[in-house]
Amino acid sequence: MTSTRTKVGHGLAKFFNIKLQENEPYLDEVSRGESVLSGSSEYGTEVFVEQPATVGEYFKDIAPSRKGTVGYIKSLFPFLSWIGRYNMIWFAGDLIAGITIGAVVVPQGMGYAKLAELPVQFGLYSSFMGVLIYWFFATSKDITIGPVAVMSQLTGNIVLALEPKFPELEAYQIASALSVIAGAIVFFIGFIRIGWIVDMIPLVSLSAYMTGSALNILVGQVPTLLGETFPSPWTTRDPTYRVMINTLKYLPSAKLDAAMGLSALVMLYAIRHGCQWMAKKHPKHQKLLFFASTMRTVFVILLYTMISWLVNMHHRSSPKFKILGTVPRGFKNAGAPVMTKSLISALVEYLPSTVIVLLIEHIAISKSFGRVNNYTINPSQEMVAIGVANLLGPFLGAYPATGSFSRTAIKARAGVRTPFAGVISAVVVLLAIYALPAVFFYIPSASLSGVIIHAVGDLITPPDTVYQFWRVSPAEVVIFFAGVLVTVFSSIEDGIYTTICMSAAMFLVRILRSRGRFLGRIKVSSVNGNSVLGGHTNQQLGEYGTFNGESPKQYADHPVSRNIYLPIDHKDGSNPAIALSQPHPGVFIYRFSEGFNYPNANHTLEYMVECIFEQTQRTNTASYPRPGDRPWNDPGPTKRQLKKAARGEVNLNAGHEDLPTLKAVILDFSAVNFLDITSVQALIDTRNQLDRYASPEIVDWHIACINNRWAKRALVAGGFGYPNERPDGLHHRWQSIFSVAEIGGEDSAAAQAETELNEKAIRERDRHSKLEEGLNDSDNINAVETGSASGGSSQDDEIRKTANANEGIRLRNRRPVAVHSANRPLFHVDLTSALQSAIVNIDARKTTPPKPTDEA
Repeated sequence: MTSTRTKVGHGLAKFFNIKLQENEPYLDEVSRGESVLSGSSEYGTEVFVEQPATVGEYFKDIAPSRKGTVGYIKSLFPFLSWIGRYNMIWFAGDLIAGITIGAVVVPQGMGYAKLAELPVQFGLYSSFMGVLIYWFFATSKDITIGPVAVMSQLTGNIVLALEPKFPELEAYQIASALSVIAGAIVFFIGFIRIGWIVDMIPLVSLSAYMTGSALNILVGQVPTLLGETFPSPWTTRDPTYRVMINTLKYLPSAKLDAAMGLSALVMLYAIRHGCQWMAKKHPKHQKLLFFASTMRTVFVILLYTMISWLVNMHHRSSPKFKILGTVPRGFKNAGAPVMTKSLISALVEYLPSTVIVLLIEHIAISKSFGRVNNYTINPSQEMVAIGVANLLGPFLGAYPATGSFSRTAIKARAGVRTPFAGVISAVVVLLAIYALPAVFFYIPSASLSGVIIHAVGDLITPPDTVYQFWRVSPAEVVIFFAGVLVTVFSSIEDGIYTTICMSAAMFLVRILRSRGRFLGRIKVSSVNGNSVLGGHTNQQLGEYGTFNGESPKQYADHPVSRNIYLPIDHKDGSNPAIALSQPHPGVFIYRFSEGFNYPNANHTLEYMVECIFEQTQRTNTASYPRPGDRPWNDPGPTKRQLKKAARGEVNLNAGHEDLPTLKAVILDFSAVNFLDITSVQALIDTRNQLDRYASPEIVDWHIACINNRWAKRALVAGGFGYPNERPDGLHHRWQSIFSVAEIGGEDSAAAQAETELNEKAIRERDRHSKLEEGLNDSDNINAVETGSASGGSSQDDEIRKTANANEGIRLRNRRPVAVHSANRPLFHVDLTSALQSAIVNIDARKTTPPKPTDEA
């Protein structure tokens, strides 16, 4: 019986002259069984007919549920999930990190305020509000919000451009209005949860943006470092190439400032490299040397402030070199931001670049440090945090602020435990605002420029990274240099637009110009060495397609049949009555359905990791003897549950004891035809994350159905296709192509996280050596080289050879031919050979005796 909704729909279609599509063939009556059945109906096979998807089902899938709505509201205030478990051990880590960041942000904030064409106190205001507000909305424990070099430079350009149009306004009022409008836009993007939009910005754009802007800022600070003065109309805000020319042209105008600036810059680098060298020579004192290196900015500023005071104490009105001068105590510019219609209209053209700068660095930093420290950030919630900080900050005089790479790296290495460390940093900044303005009077401007140059120097992409870009995707190297050159010869904003537009154009061209491929039928048999796997008539296959007992004979009359692989959730429309399960305990096969490029790389891999976490348990199930040892983002059992567990009333591991540990990941690349830098880096980051999850065991990565030689080249450049584990059996961090958490090399946050993980692994191994002997030896990875034997004949030959006896003779006389190269044993021709190889490797690790290690 036709429903009322259907009648109404048909009536509207008739009224608007819409021709409705007829039902799919054989939907109501199956008349050609051989075309729709998987078997012959004469054997009693049940008929399955796939029903067409409806519009109602589509909207039902995307409509928010009640549970999702409640979860959304809770996600707006992430601190509620962990603040109730706050303890003194966490506080100790946060106290050290908070004080460290507070000491670093004070001189940096003052220097960045000069970049924004504002008095130095506004850098302190922005630093205070950023660290104070962020922790309420944070999903990252490492990020530090405050003034950053690029945003300050961009704000300064906007202030200089609008000051002539609004002579009645102070410079900070223009900057505060920019912060409010940009903050509102960013907050709205995060509030409606479309933070995934930042995935449209590829990694090469981030790299070019950081390099170009660092060069822009660095070159612009050299004249101040040397005490040079440019005659009108030239300024340090001109394009980078013009500033470089004028710096050399007017070098004779340099003053005594050069001594204060150059020596301060040399001292900063000397302390840094000296501490790194000492840390290598004396590993026991690494922590102390790290803090000494971190405090180098504070030490240099205090030293040169004292020198300036000794030189200028009797020449306050006419100092020997340029100094900051009077810095007001307290929040002298607190109040409601000035928001007029004309000012808002004038700021509109600068909003796209401002919003991009606020987001691009912050999201990239938070994602990178989240993967390094094994937690996941919510980009949309991070946008909420940035938006709120920039909305409320101007009420105390702050200008636009976002996440800082240098301070985030320091905070991560200082041992921060929770986002609450920002409150401690805020207290340090507040003390500086009220207690140190008299000291700030004598800070040399040249020394402050040296601090800025030193801070942005690490943001320049090194040549080795550019070479890695070339190995993965040569076209994106062109985009990288285009962005850098446009930034140097034009502006930071134009450089950002150039890289984003060129990357989007390249991506669209590849989608629009892509072609499908026709496939032919071929029989493939997997081989292990010189033996056909399961080919012997007397050889019985195991549950997962491997052979039982002794090795099979070299050739067989009847090759093994192949397996097929369908989505477990039946989203492809396959018969839901078919019961599907994981291919092997701890082994996951993941197929990319819509390609694998920079816009979808993070999302698709985050979904994969989430499902793996749900269906496995950690390899190392060590408990946490003290509450402070538990990670801040791991809620753990409640006190009530712990008491019940102690009485034996409840099992805390219920539902998890039967879950397998992660053993291998198999990626189906049949839908992937091109890999870019961002996608390969995402694979590397995910591999490192899952290695940490499965540590001390090893996760095998097998890749099947790669149909593009350049994709193979990109994967090999990222370390895939062959085993490459550490010989000492400890955690191996797969080298990133480009990651902000890797900046600094051996002194980076990623290296520090790897060191801490290995130290913990050594302690755990020593403590449980007797219990785990021979079980967790990550040194013995025998990746068995498995290939595929393939052969075929023409269609006419296949038709003529229908007799089973003749077919058997033909198979015995066939010469096996390898399909894939032997030097890349983890690349496979299909999913069956990949699964068989993964299982053989897993079994080999169980039977191979452990090797001794130096640390054990």
